[in-house]
Amino acid sequence: MAVLLSIGDFSRMTYLSVKALRHYHELGLLVPAEIDPATGYRLYGPEQARTAQVIRRFRDLGMPLDEVRAMLAAPDVAARNAVIAAHLRRVEHQLERTQAAVSSLRSLLEQEASPIEVECRSVPAMTVLAVGDHIAMDDSERWWAEAFERLEAVVGPHRAGPLGCLYHEEFFTDDAGDVLAYIPVHGEPVGHGVELLELPAADLAVTLHRGPFGELDRTYSALGTYVAGRQIGVPGPIRETYLVTAGGESAHRTEVGWPVFPITD
Repeated sequence: MAVLLSIGDFSRMTYLSVKALRHYHELGLLVPAEIDPATGYRLYGPEQARTAQVIRRFRDLGMPLDEVRAMLAAPDVAARNAVIAAHLRRVEHQLERTQAAVSSLRSLLEQEASPIEVECRSVPAMTVLAVGDHIAMDDSERWWAEAFERLEAVVGPHRAGPLGCLYHEEFFTDDAGDVLAYIPVHGEPVGHGVELLELPAADLAVTLHRGPFGELDRTYSALGTYVAGRQIGVPGPIRETYLVTAGGESAHRTEVGWPVFPITD
């Protein structure tokens, strides 16, 4: 006669709460070996403890339940390992981001703010190859990567300058807004999902940010303080120009342009 355990005993065996076990049953992740027809009580076999332990460990690693289901239902070892490998890559990426945030915070706490050099510059109108969208700030990293990839795939020999982005005010104030990624061009490159347009001239207070994109807020703060202190700011999008994106993050160089009153001699 097969040994069957009550949901309470199985909960103690697996460190999974009764609530979690019921939820996993409803999702089809961990189906009881039997359900008592008279009482509706869930009964589990001891051999199911291993599956429960696997689920708990992957949940501890933050794997979404739909991916846990896909992993458990994989038809073979290769398919199962593909699901696991994809999740581990995301965990590693999140760990890298956490380490970068810790390093940035330590630097912020330990170092005094350095003075910045600001140049007020009239930027002429330019023809650009562009990708625009209304995006959430939390989704911006993924969107940048896709937008720049699309631009790079089309521009070819028409490139006339470094990549850039325009960020409208709502992107900062509402956590979502219009963003335009672009590359200055000469000629008329054509490609699917991109557009050729004229970027208007602008008067900007410009400074150079050295280092990771994750620390751009410090440069924004210093530049905003500069502009506010001189009462020269005007409405308009912030402009970032990515002068250096190769190498490690410490090698990155990004110009930040804040819209200001027209420059006069």
